[in-house]
Amino acid sequence: MLSPDCAGRTALVTGSARGVGRAFALALADAGADVAVHYNTSEAAAEATAEEARERDVDAVAVSADITSEEAVDGCFDTIEETLGPVDILVNNVGDFAPEHWADIDIETWRRVIETNLTGTMLCSKRALGPMRGSEWGRIVNVGYAAAERAAVAPKNFPYFVAKTGVLMFTRMLAADTTDDGITVNAVSPYVVETSDAFPETAPRGRWAAPDDLVQAMLFFVDEDSGYISGENIEVDGGWLPESV
Repeated sequence: MLSPDCAGRTALVTGSARGVGRAFALALADAGADVAVHYNTSEAAAEATAEEARERDVDAVAVSADITSEEAVDGCFDTIEETLGPVDILVNNVGDFAPEHWADIDIETWRRVIETNLTGTMLCSKRALGPMRGSEWGRIVNVGYAAAERAAVAPKNFPYFVAKTGVLMFTRMLAADTTDDGITVNAVSPYVVETSDAFPETAPRGRWAAPDDLVQAMLFFVDEDSGYISGENIEVDGGWLPESV
């Protein structure tokens, strides 16, 4: 596994109590970063992940926030800054989905999916940028979706596809706004990950992507030597080339 030197850095991974986010947080701890394990409702799992991170001889804290609320995001970052220091590495991992047919999705579900995926990414990035610009160093990695790059479509999961396409555009626009700041902004976009509910027949290589497959791409982007790479998207999809989903 890639092992960038993140000693002395503080990392925040949103939605890192379980699954892919947990894998991200522990990989960053392995690389030497102090880690903020974010959760919304899964306090016990987040505390367990933070404890696992501390076993890597780094500092770690579990922090709670509704990332769709600007006030809550500010409070979350305030806590991290008081306990670990300013966030140098931000991984925007949180994002709900709605696999139903679009006509069956109510407006509350639509808003929740859009806001957790896209609005949360914007709010956390905005809050992180001030200290990053002050230190002239920062890494932001957003979790996208492989279909967004190719504009693949499906009759289900409309708000998720829309939100992840927005995340990809946001990634590139923010990269264009940080070209002189020592900050890079990139995306890691899976197709299906082993935490998904059902194994799709269209999945390549006969398996889901494992969380560690995504970790490799994330670690590449946060490495010190990747400082000239920004606005890029790595599709961790096993070579999936759909006409539609």
